Amino acid sequence: MKRIVILFAACVLGTGAMAQSMSDAEMKAWQDFMTPGDVHQMMAKWDGTWTATTRMWMEPGSAPQTSSGTSVNTMILGGRYQESKFKGEAMGMPFEGVSTVGYDKAKKKFISTWVDNMGTSIMMLTGTWDAASKSIRFSGTCSDPMNGKDVKVREVFTIKDDNNHMMEMWMTDPKTGKEAKTMEISYVRK
Repeated sequence: MKRIVILFAACVLGTGAMAQSMSDAEMKAWQDFMTPGDVHQMMAKWDGTWTATTRMWMEPGSAPQTSSGTSVNTMILGGRYQESKFKGEAMGMPFEGVSTVGYDKAKKKFISTWVDNMGTSIMMLTGTWDAASKSIRFSGTCSDPMNGKDVKVREVFTIKDDNNHMMEMWMTDPKTGKEAKTMEISYVRK
């Protein structure tokens, strides 16, 4: 029970309120957890303004719709998370969205959230780093506005080099259970 109270205090009140009741080992673990690490330094290299070319497939096998936009990446909260603000167009309409990507040192996983002006849900994905392909392999769900249920999403974010990144997304059709590529965004640093 003490551990739950300490974690609650940390999450709600911050580390100052809990410091009085923690052992040295618990305090060290918390300090390590809250200090940005190598993965956060890697993410900081992605800061900047990026030109984005988006290709979207409305149906499997159809010709993609192509649009362009700009993404501005900024490390926030002391270098612990990266916020990306995207502006462009989608399906001929103005489009903007915000992503937050973090690396949970305790779980050793990336966490990604996405919100935009074409929906009212928050997409959340978790992923792991694949050093061989220099990519984060995400999976999670997003809301299906047709039936209110979740749709499986898979995303691969690849660091081609310091100035070129690629995001690819697949969704699983809830009716057929088949996965299809729905989007890819090529990012080039400005």
